[in-house]
Amino acid sequence: MHIEASPLLHANQADEAFIRVGDKSKKLDFNDRMTLMYAKGVRYYEDVPVVDASIQDLDMDFVGSYCKRIGYKKTPEEYVRENKNFVTVKDGKDQVSVAAILLFGKNPQLFFPRAFIRFIRYDGTEAKVGKDMNVIKDVIFEGRILDQVEKAVDFIKIQMKERTYLGHDGIFLTEEEYSEFVRTEIVVNAATHRDYGIKGTDIQIKMFDDRLEVDSPGAFAGMVKKENIRYTHFSRNPKIAAFLKDYGYVKEYGEGVDRMCKELEAIGLPDPVYNNNTFILKTTVLSASFEHESTQNARIGEENASIQAKNARIEDENARIGDKNARIETENARIGNKNARIGEENARIETQNIWNRVKNDWIQYVRALKEKGLMTNITAEAIIAVLEDIRENQVIRTKDIQKILDCKDTKALRIITEMKNNKIIVEIAGQGKGKYILNVTD
Repeated sequence: MHIEASPLLHANQADEAFIRVGDKSKKLDFNDRMTLMYAKGVRYYEDVPVVDASIQDLDMDFVGSYCKRIGYKKTPEEYVRENKNFVTVKDGKDQVSVAAILLFGKNPQLFFPRAFIRFIRYDGTEAKVGKDMNVIKDVIFEGRILDQVEKAVDFIKIQMKERTYLGHDGIFLTEEEYSEFVRTEIVVNAATHRDYGIKGTDIQIKMFDDRLEVDSPGAFAGMVKKENIRYTHFSRNPKIAAFLKDYGYVKEYGEGVDRMCKELEAIGLPDPVYNNNTFILKTTVLSASFEHESTQNARIGEENASIQAKNARIEDENARIGDKNARIETENARIGNKNARIGEENARIETQNIWNRVKNDWIQYVRALKEKGLMTNITAEAIIAVLEDIRENQVIRTKDIQKILDCKDTKALRIITEMKNNKIIVEIAGQGKGKYILNVTD
């Protein structure tokens, strides 16, 4: 008995979900369930809010140009707030979706460092490493998804071979390795249907002498399988797909793979080959210049795919460790800054306490002179008033005494002379006569 796979995620009465692995059922944990729900389209990762992103991270000029293209008459901000849940509000705070950042972001790689397309050109028909490494071109295309697609498609054109020959009618003909539609479709499919929830790797376009390979993070989406991909349409990221359709990169939903197969068949090439290894979907298209060499497909080995999957897992783990270390360093820096502020505040308080103790000591000294009859009450009270008023390290002049005591300059001069004679203040050297500071040494 054969039972078709369901497009939905089903759970039992205990809210447990399972997946069939061989002849056994594996219980799914939370992360596995979310991954399966994204894959089946029950939920879309492109709708998930991006942590720490705000509407300021969106390029409103670009949103405006997109609105003009689709005939949207309101403002760019109204568009992202009122359409496709690009920007929503929760608990009074804006939440910006993954799709909004990838399509309209000023710097999408700030939030998704590996959300870019990498083009690698090899010399030969296999990838070599070490001293035999045969990479002759390695370019990364960043920015918004539209930028990446446009740059990658254009770059493939200038890297591929062209064969010019004289046709039967006497007119020279130019044959491209990969037709415009094929090279565009293979890039657009990768950008549209990649799993952006897989953050440890990127889309890789690999050009060999005999084929073009595109590695896109993610498994087959929804009900799509290797056997039915030509006629079955399912979008892992429907908002991204709709956006690219507005720019003419998606002609009709579901048309792309079938048309690509027909173009390849028309020049005697086999259909694209799709292989899903772990979490990478590899698409391989043979070059027109190798149309008669049927043995080339055999060179697309499982070993390279296995190594790539292993490297991707290592890179993902390294990225996770790097993120954790970055968080620890940020926290340590925050604690260090806080401790520095506390140290500065403690130093300030200690300095203030020393200053206050010095002032109090001089005030007690003046009161003692008054009690012994060595200083009049009027003079003593005037000096105490000055001591209580002056600030830390304040320069004291006759006019400052006048202002504090609200007196004439003769009295102020007498008080400042009395303070000098009792060594309560000392003259500041090198700044001219008549400038004093509280004596903090005696």
